[in-house]
Amino acid sequence: MEHIAAVLLVIGCSNTMTECRELPGSVSVFETAQECTAARPFALGDVQGQAPRIIAKCLSVDPALEDDYDRIVWNVRPDGTLDASVEISDLELASSGARPEKDSLSQQ
Repeated sequence: MEHIAAVLLVIGCSNTMTECRELPGSVSVFETAQECTAARPFALGDVQGQAPRIIAKCLSVDPALEDDYDRIVWNVRPDGTLDASVEISDLELASSGARPEKDSLSQQ
């Protein structure tokens, strides 16, 4: 089974860096950070022309938590710096341990 160590995030922005969106990449997950870094220039070439300004960044992923990560949070500053991270939502599910037993004879 493969483990993920890095995710490649590619963002396309307007010339003024005021409107940005994620751009799809051909490969976005990698087993090593080095593979991600090596693929970055090719990913930039693949999306060339889809936005006036394009930024790509490799984000580290803890392989032990790879199934728990469920979102990428990112922000592009006016100077073109991309701040991004792969995170786990704070969503918690609540459940009561007490469940009434159902009597199949009285069910309608």
